[in-house]
Amino acid sequence: MRLLPSLIFCSRWLQLPLYLGLILAQAIYVFLFLKELWNLLSHAALLTETNVMLVVLGLIDVVMISNLLIMVIIGGYETFVSRLGLEGHPDEPEWLDHVNAGVLKVKLSMALISISSIHLLKTFIDPDQHSSQAVMWQVLIHITFLLSALVMAWVDRLTSHTSHTSIQSTL
Repeated sequence: MRLLPSLIFCSRWLQLPLYLGLILAQAIYVFLFLKELWNLLSHAALLTETNVMLVVLGLIDVVMISNLLIMVIIGGYETFVSRLGLEGHPDEPEWLDHVNAGVLKVKLSMALISISSIHLLKTFIDPDQHSSQAVMWQVLIHITFLLSALVMAWVDRLTSHTSHTSIQSTL
């Protein structure tokens, strides 16, 4: 039976191509960001304040999605595949030392809420580009993200409180 547990444990490395793919997606987002930034700079004199605001919100959106990718790549790899060995490294993200699946879910849900907020703000700034039904759906999706994040945070708090209490009772 030693072979089967070993095989199961080693299967975590099957996720490596997924994280490498996300790194490639990150590179595409960097390219899109630079392209949009160049577009903003080269047409700045022709754009209205509202158009500049919409482009800047688009840039912020790309950055937030990029941050989400970094959280998934680094946090997911560290949590589910292997340690990165960054202890003591000056660039180690501060959140990485206490990351686990629950913390990662809450961080990801907060990032999704932020991204959804940017999309909603873009819709409210330029409402003529969207039907009232599309706006309603965006608001409902945003509310769903908010409620999901609250439930995940609540469940994470319950489970971490329960495991902390059970550890204390065994001592």
